[in-house]
Amino acid sequence: MIVELTAAAAADLEAIGDYIARDNPARAASFIRELYRACTDIADMPDAWPVVPRYERYGIRRRVHGRYLIFSRVASDRVTILHILNGTMNVEAILFPNG
Repeated sequence: MIVELTAAAAADLEAIGDYIARDNPARAASFIRELYRACTDIADMPDAWPVVPRYERYGIRRRVHGRYLIFSRVASDRVTILHILNGTMNVEAILFPNG
């Protein structure tokens, strides 16, 4: 199964790395590798991660990695990573801006 990151998810990874790098550049690099691996590992069991509650109709799944939430959508041949967000953010407003 193919895993693809949207432009938004790639930008999220870059922003997370930049934020961590302010205090610890080495950890930023290793953590981004961990997050990316968590994204690609979703392909092994794509339906294992729960669908976002109250928004089941969108088919968006959520995987937790530390303080971060990886949001994905599964199709027959691919997993699309939509966003990678800090759990303290208003993720509903970002994922579902129109409610």
